[in-house]
Amino acid sequence: MYKILVADDEKDVVTLLQDYFEINDYLVLTAYTGAEAIEKASQNPDIILLDVNMPEVDGLSVCRKIRDYVSCPILFLTARVEDSDKISGFASGGDDYIIKPFSIEELGARVSAHIRRDHRVKTQANIRFFGDLTIDYTAKTVAVKEIVLDLAKKEYQIIEFLSLNCGQVFDKERIYEKVWGYDAEGDSSVIAEHVRRVRAKLAKYGEEYHLETVWGMGYKWVK
Repeated sequence: MYKILVADDEKDVVTLLQDYFEINDYLVLTAYTGAEAIEKASQNPDIILLDVNMPEVDGLSVCRKIRDYVSCPILFLTARVEDSDKISGFASGGDDYIIKPFSIEELGARVSAHIRRDHRVKTQANIRFFGDLTIDYTAKTVAVKEIVLDLAKKEYQIIEFLSLNCGQVFDKERIYEKVWGYDAEGDSSVIAEHVRRVRAKLAKYGEEYHLETVWGMGYKWVK
């Protein structure tokens, strides 16, 4: 079930949208002021419908306030829109404009399209390609030309940590803390052995160059 936040100071509009989206199996959060919209945005909605002309804190200010913390699409609701308004809206972090009065069916279709697009992007972001090597961070697998490598859990976690921070050098102590945990019993000397094993498995397919040793400093992942 997708979660939608509807923020508008017109109660009739909020009621209309709440009824429509609940009928279509959305979980609907409502807000009637900008301050309330900011508060409700912390509940991680999948999409936000945000009225531009709310009292006290307007929609553009709300968008600027939450954009760094909320990654979902934000659609502005407005009675009119000029090019300058669009520029301001997109600059504040908005994704689209819905002009009042609107067709409720068209609005529903656009909301659905934005959610599908957003979820496709998030899904794609969980996979990274490094030449012939593919890391699927959701499935926690590493494959070369569709052949999945047989990696132990810690071996995969080392690849995951380094590849998500591609190009950055980490010493053995930092890798040990990240993969084994701060409270783990043991020491960072095990990192060198795990790196050796990972390289050996990558070397079977000519991909060992991704895990690079930076002498005297540690290891890094390269494209």
